[in-house]
Amino acid sequence: MIAWADIYKVVAAMAPLYFALALGYGSVRWWRFFSPEQCAAINTMVIYFSMPFFTFDFVVRTDPFSMNYRVIATDAVSKVITILAMAAWARCCAKAGAYSWSITGFSLAALNNTLVVGVPLLNAMYGKWAQDLIVQIAVVQSIVWFPLLLMAFELRKAWVVGVGGGATSTTDDIVLDGGDGGRARRVGPGLSSPPEKDGYGDGDGDVEINMDGVIASAAGSGLRFWPTARTVGLKLARNPNVYASVLGVVWACIAYRWHLSLPGIVTGSLQVMSKTGTGMSMFSMGLFMAQQERVIACGAGLTALGMALRFVAGPVATLLGAAALGLRGDVLHLAIIQAALPQSIASFVFAKEYGLHANVLSTAVIFGTLISLPILIAYYAVLAIV
Repeated sequence: MIAWADIYKVVAAMAPLYFALALGYGSVRWWRFFSPEQCAAINTMVIYFSMPFFTFDFVVRTDPFSMNYRVIATDAVSKVITILAMAAWARCCAKAGAYSWSITGFSLAALNNTLVVGVPLLNAMYGKWAQDLIVQIAVVQSIVWFPLLLMAFELRKAWVVGVGGGATSTTDDIVLDGGDGGRARRVGPGLSSPPEKDGYGDGDGDVEINMDGVIASAAGSGLRFWPTARTVGLKLARNPNVYASVLGVVWACIAYRWHLSLPGIVTGSLQVMSKTGTGMSMFSMGLFMAQQERVIACGAGLTALGMALRFVAGPVATLLGAAALGLRGDVLHLAIIQAALPQSIASFVFAKEYGLHANVLSTAVIFGTLISLPILIAYYAVLAIV
């Protein structure tokens, strides 16, 4: 059974996150240090500088030749199950914004905080081997699943921008569902669209469009798949988070194959930036919270849905993947518990940057991290019995 000293280690690892979040919140809500434009600039700095260095730093320190590929495959199968479930729901649901919500649903169910919470918790529960496995899962999440999430964001952005502009000249209006609890605003042919950032949403609100209507409009406006795919590919190629993951894997393969190491001056330069990744992400979340009317920005219903996806749907999908690949014993228990870890901080950062349900993701990170410890201990106790 996990000891109280081990629980303290987990709490001690999580407490600094809330210190950074409180500083961000207070700097806007109480001290008025930053304007909304400056808050957006800080989030952009996090996504294009802090997060790429953070990703590269821990990817290059993971041996790609000693990975447990059955556990990695189980995690991959569980995420594919989640993607298929979200896609099926979006296709069957006639509600506007269903495809956008499927992206958010995948983030909530599949992307977790493997490093800050997972490493100390699983090390306390199962030992060093569990810590090594959770780091491997974190690396794959960074080099595979986050780039795929970015691709989904960019595809959605390309559809909304590419079709929305042309559609407004041929249709009466397009309903854009903002992140304001469902109160839609209409953009007619004679009206200007909501403020844009990089040709898209304003970064603080959400811009949703009925994708069934978008696809129909695409046929009429001549928007083709390959030009859109090319645009998305170029955007991803210029995204530092993508090539930080790729370069990290390439160097890790070289370094562990031929036993090389980076010079100290390079390592130090990387780490001085990578150490800002987690702290600045939480600081940015505090800035976002301070600009909302309520701390729990998305309301009780969406909060409950987010918690169900994070702590129930994720572990169930992992259990299905583990059954398919034959995981047993403590390795199976580890796979299930890591699927119930709290929400990934990076998922909020990306949602904020692309203007998609950032209020839901911020609530999932904040509230989910607070309630995660007793839930994870309960999972540990139940799995020890069965």
